[in-house]
Amino acid sequence: MEKTVIGLFKSRSQADKCVDEFKTKDISEREISVVTREDRAGGGSPGAGGMGGSLRSGVTTGGAVGGLAGLLAGVGALAVPGIGPIVAAGPIAAGLTGALTGGIAGGLLDLGIPQERGRFYEGRVKEGDIVVAVRSEEKKVDEAAQILRRNGASDVETH
Repeated sequence: MEKTVIGLFKSRSQADKCVDEFKTKDISEREISVVTREDRAGGGSPGAGGMGGSLRSGVTTGGAVGGLAGLLAGVGALAVPGIGPIVAAGPIAAGLTGALTGGIAGGLLDLGIPQERGRFYEGRVKEGDIVVAVRSEEKKVDEAAQILRRNGASDVETH
């Protein structure tokens, strides 16, 4: 049975480290979802937790890039009503492109996140946080939650 573990990051560097650590623990990119506002993915200011530069340009100029850059390479922005442009990667991206009227909360519903909690995470993305989620076999979920917390995620939940 699959479950989803989800958490929030304030900084892109923390989310990058988390995604990199997932990969060392046999959690594949197809199991990892990331949602962030376009301005956070495309080069937020370093003072706001961004690392500067574009995730997408980093992939083309730096070759193989890990973390969020690797996941978000080639992903376009989606316009979500009430939030604006976002970037999404992983299983959640398909749900968002198919049902933009449901917003981020609707995409999270597809990952097993209850509507009420989905609205909470959607609000946090609107405020500038980065959502990272892993949808995987139940045996990997506890380790994924530990990795999220170890890398600074808040509001870590399993559904």
